[in-house]
Amino acid sequence: MTLQSASLSLKSRLVWRLVPLQAALLALLVLLIVGTLWGTGLLLDNRDEEHVIDVLQKAVERDAEGKLDLVSTPQLKKLRSDVPDLWFIIRDRRGQSLSEGSVPLEFAQIGSALDHISQARLGWQMFDDDPRKTAARLKRVETAAGNVQILTATQGDMSAGKAALIAFMVFIGFALPSLLLMTLTTVVATPIVVRRALTGLDAAADQARRIDIDKRGARLPLEDVPAEVVPLVKAVNDALARLDEGYARHKRFAADAAHELRTPIAILSTRLESLPQSPDKIRLTEDAARLATLAEQLLDIQRLDQNRAPFSRVDLVALGQRVVADLAPLAIGAGYGISFESTAKRVETMGDQTALERALTNLVQNAIEHGGRQGAISVRVTLPATIDVMDQGARIPEDQRARIFEPFYRTRPLNRGAGLGLNLVHEIVHLHEGRVAVLD
Repeated sequence: MTLQSASLSLKSRLVWRLVPLQAALLALLVLLIVGTLWGTGLLLDNRDEEHVIDVLQKAVERDAEGKLDLVSTPQLKKLRSDVPDLWFIIRDRRGQSLSEGSVPLEFAQIGSALDHISQARLGWQMFDDDPRKTAARLKRVETAAGNVQILTATQGDMSAGKAALIAFMVFIGFALPSLLLMTLTTVVATPIVVRRALTGLDAAADQARRIDIDKRGARLPLEDVPAEVVPLVKAVNDALARLDEGYARHKRFAADAAHELRTPIAILSTRLESLPQSPDKIRLTEDAARLATLAEQLLDIQRLDQNRAPFSRVDLVALGQRVVADLAPLAIGAGYGISFESTAKRVETMGDQTALERALTNLVQNAIEHGGRQGAISVRVTLPATIDVMDQGARIPEDQRARIFEPFYRTRPLNRGAGLGLNLVHEIVHLHEGRVAVLD
């Protein structure tokens, strides 16, 4: 498992944290509402409407004459003790009735009119009547005396089990659907909100991906970036500014050093010319020439970086012919045969003619330097815009082919070259959005 796959996105983190928080807040809200309504009695009554009916159902039976009678069960005794104003009416289908307590007049004759009703709650209109009035509960139940109708007040405290059951039903009926709706809304809305909020950050990331060594001065945009991320983007921009400043100092130092080297190298070359001819003079002259070449290459790199000429149409055929003609004496003097060929009369491309000519010159000079002083050097131009420089020298090992374009890298540590020629070729090709490679 990679680190990327193991980490959660901001959207996932928000969803996983918001849903439990919403569930906790919703549960707290439901408990608060239920507790308030329960305590005030405005909506939920803490009386058990079925309590009296349940006790009477177990106590009803018939006496020896077949009349309705009540057995004094422990539950009935406790009910009579706990509810001093207990009243009820028990009627069977034959019209026999049994009553106890002071039955309110409004309920005294209502039972016979509701024989066909299996159960009902008879209450009062909220806010218009006295809230102290006790509602009535009517229900038909099966007892030892058969099917009877019991009409009584909604009296008796609700048991803890029934209270928990009612609370659970309220949660299932109200809280759970609300939680599911809120969860669905969170899952759908959070990615949309986060995506819109991070639009500016996406633009900054896209700009960061385009930053390169040859595109200095680039900064990440701050537009539409979330305020929490602005300090990070500003810190990155400050770091980029410091890098640009350091790179500029480095370039100025290299350019100044190359300029300063040209004068003492020129003086050294002049003094060497005045020495009498000898093997030491030849070696010293060659060393001075390499120093001069190194200084010129450093300046070429600086000029390429700082003074980029606008691109124009360049004929690679004419450019190749010119370079081969200029370097032919050097190649022939080193023991090579040199030739030029082209698959078309003109092969044009957009570019900096001076830079491209400098790159091809360095490639041919590299072939002269490392071709083993034997065989032939061939320059070939092909469509659409390719230049091949081929020699018959020793092949470069594959593990070194990518590195030979690095500055100051040499395949042989004791090589007399400076290691900047191919790097300059690479920079010029990169400037033209092309590709340079070493083949067999």
